[in-house]
Amino acid sequence: MVFFADEHDFKKYPELSNNDLSTFGFVSPHPQIENDFVALVVRVHDGDTVTLRVDWRDFDFPLRLASIDAPELNTGTRGQEAKAFLQGLIEDEIVEVRINPANRVDKYGRLLGDIISVGQNVGELMVTFGYALPFTRRLEGELPDANKELNMRKWF
Repeated sequence: MVFFADEHDFKKYPELSNNDLSTFGFVSPHPQIENDFVALVVRVHDGDTVTLRVDWRDFDFPLRLASIDAPELNTGTRGQEAKAFLQGLIEDEIVEVRINPANRVDKYGRLLGDIISVGQNVGELMVTFGYALPFTRRLEGELPDANKELNMRKWF
């Protein structure tokens, strides 16, 4: 995402990607998250996205669970079941959020992280109980290896 600092909507997209952080981080109206932290889960949106609250930001912000892929809400009862399970685990709870500094923001500008609650990785629990699949390839900002992807031998 390329933008001019005065054009970036920090309310809608509070997090800067690692590429934009070094260029535009100094104009951010709030601290950019680069390390693990503790937060209150104020809302569960679906099976893999929540809203968090911390005392060092003056607004609530979204977090996408980095290690899982849960069904969308519009896919029938599975999406609703995943959301309900996640709500039962962490909504209105204080949790630890673990950030991978190399992969901290998704392509939609949401913070990525793993949530730890009562010593358990919530994403792993979602997978274990069948409410989500592991997201084995979550490095959304990573460029593909063109040599590997376009290897002509695989096409013959």
